[in-house]
Amino acid sequence: MTESAVLIVEDDANLRQALSETLSGRDYPVFSAESGPEALSIMDKESVGLVVSDVQMEPMSGHELLGHIRRNNPALPAVLMTAYGTIENAVEGMRNGASDYLVKPFAASELIGVVDRYMRVLPDTDQPIAVDPKTVELLRVAARVAATDATVTLSGESGTGKEVFARYIHDQSERSNAPFVAINCAAIPENMLEAVLFGHEKGAFTGANATHAGKFEQANGGTLLLDEISEMDIGLQAKILRVIQEREVERVGGRETIPLNVRVLATTNRDLRQYVADGKFREDLYYRLNVFPLHIPPLRQRKGDILPLAQLAICRHHQGDRIVPELAASAQTELLAHDWPGNVRELENVIQRSLIMLAESEITAADLVFEDAPADTGDLDSEGQALRTDLKSREFQLIIDALRADAGNRRSAAEKLGISPRTLRYKLAQMRKAGVAIPADILRSTSTKQDAADE
Repeated sequence: MTESAVLIVEDDANLRQALSETLSGRDYPVFSAESGPEALSIMDKESVGLVVSDVQMEPMSGHELLGHIRRNNPALPAVLMTAYGTIENAVEGMRNGASDYLVKPFAASELIGVVDRYMRVLPDTDQPIAVDPKTVELLRVAARVAATDATVTLSGESGTGKEVFARYIHDQSERSNAPFVAINCAAIPENMLEAVLFGHEKGAFTGANATHAGKFEQANGGTLLLDEISEMDIGLQAKILRVIQEREVERVGGRETIPLNVRVLATTNRDLRQYVADGKFREDLYYRLNVFPLHIPPLRQRKGDILPLAQLAICRHHQGDRIVPELAASAQTELLAHDWPGNVRELENVIQRSLIMLAESEITAADLVFEDAPADTGDLDSEGQALRTDLKSREFQLIIDALRADAGNRRSAAEKLGISPRTLRYKLAQMRKAGVAIPADILRSTSTKQDAADE
């Protein structure tokens, strides 16, 4: 079992005790609270993995408690209990971020089932994090297409988690107990990719000392993910098309065809339609794969996922028996302000670097090491250090000049500098951290509203 505890929040003392005893009987560590404020106090001091809260409470309702949880610990699952059981209550709770709900009166088995579901989700799970409304909707659509056997192409920038979503589709499908096989088409040399995909017979080519089943055969009955399929040679694309259409494969050097029952998923970080127009991708294969396209938005467009993903990365990478570090408010602000050109992969790297250097039990803004941060210049000669310092000073001056020219209008200044408003905001934070004085005449009183508009 997980070391984290279940927190029961219920103002009815008898029911609170009954729920606690039910879960204790299943060997779950349990904390209990009779009110929202007491629950928040417990969460500040103890490791809580799931909150199960009543809705109708005083002085803080379950919905209000949920709001506090979502603001301060967005990755923490929360289940609401209601005696009213109306669709409106359920919808409101789910809209506000509840993971699930229970309608009173409910059987002990229902409570146990819900707790089992959420407490057994480990921090290193491959399931997608879905807090932002865009991601929630994406998962809803993915779950629906998973129930079919349609071929799906997942597109999006590098590092957005396309393979994670592909695995989610497999896990939600009727093939979930069958193999999920992924192959990165860009990582295997062109002259080897065909044999890896289709398999080969002994003696088919130099070095083929034994018969080998290809990825299509290995995925038989399950799902095959063709990762970064846009990098595949156009000649091999024709052979892939035939295998998908005919549902059979012939090993390299073989004469017999092997029947297949494989669902094919594909990912790409390219504009496949443009690749077709440029003659780099076969049009017939494009339409065969693109039966159901799913676009994974970049992280900067689903900001609600940033902090939960950061919390997940902290749980995944913190070392040994140390207390899992918390994200300070300053760090949360920095993470939300960053533009994340490297998406989830970049976020993972930032958190991992920060944990390596962390000496305290809390990650602050000063502990975050972004990829464009200045590297250690200790080994540079004095001339190199002077050049780096001069370039950074010039960059800061360009930002100040652009803001002054536009009377402090960040959006307009960002356009002239060729960067996004979020990147400009991050640069300004760097300037303040470096001790650069930003003239008061370019800091407009409406900057808060402007920041909100930039979101």
